[in-house]
Amino acid sequence: MKRPAAKNNRWDDHYTERARKEKYPARSVFKLQEMQRKFRLLKKGNRVLDLGCAPGSWLLYAAQLIGSGGTVVGVDLQKVTIRLPANVSVHTGDILSPDETLLANIGQGYHAVLSDMAPSTTGQKATDAARSYHLCRAALDVAVRVLLPDGIFVSKIFQGGEFQTYRDEVDAAFDKLRIFKPQSSRKASKEIYFIGLGRL
Repeated sequence: MKRPAAKNNRWDDHYTERARKEKYPARSVFKLQEMQRKFRLLKKGNRVLDLGCAPGSWLLYAAQLIGSGGTVVGVDLQKVTIRLPANVSVHTGDILSPDETLLANIGQGYHAVLSDMAPSTTGQKATDAARSYHLCRAALDVAVRVLLPDGIFVSKIFQGGEFQTYRDEVDAAFDKLRIFKPQSSRKASKEIYFIGLGRL
C-alpha cells in the first residue's frame, strides 16, 4: 500500500510560504532582496545578467528593480517555465563550458552579474564545496568578461577548502569586496555570498 504523500516539503518554511503568496517561484528571492536593501546593487535602467536563473525568482525581482528601461538576461541549464516580463530574456546553456553561441547571445556591457548557482549536492561537504567553487569560478570568469567598469558581481559559494582562494580572486577583480549571509538563508546552509563592488 502506498503511503499518503507528505503535505509539505520538509524544506518549506515561512519564506517558502511568503514566496508563494508574492508569486515568486522560489524563496531565494528574499536573499537578493536583503542584499538589495543593504548594498543598493541594482538601479533603474541597469542591464543585469543572472547566471543559474531557474526557476526565475531573481529574474522577476531584478526586472522590477531596473524597470522597463533596463534589461535582464538569464542563463541556466534548465528551462525557465514561468511567465516573464518583456524586459527579461533567458538562454539555455552551461556556464561551466559556454560555447561561442551562448557567449554571443549573452553579449557584454552589464552593470551587474548575479550568480545564485549551486551544484547538485552529494552530502559530502568537501565535494560539494569543491563543485560550488568551480561554478563560482566560472561565474567570475563571465563577470570579468561582460561587466562594465564599476560593475557589480554577486556570487553564492559553499564554504569549504577553496573559500579563501575564491575570496582573493574576487577581491583582485573589484574595488571593494563584501561578504554577506542573508537572514533568509537556512541556518544549516553553508552558503554565503561574495559581493564585488566596482569592477576594476
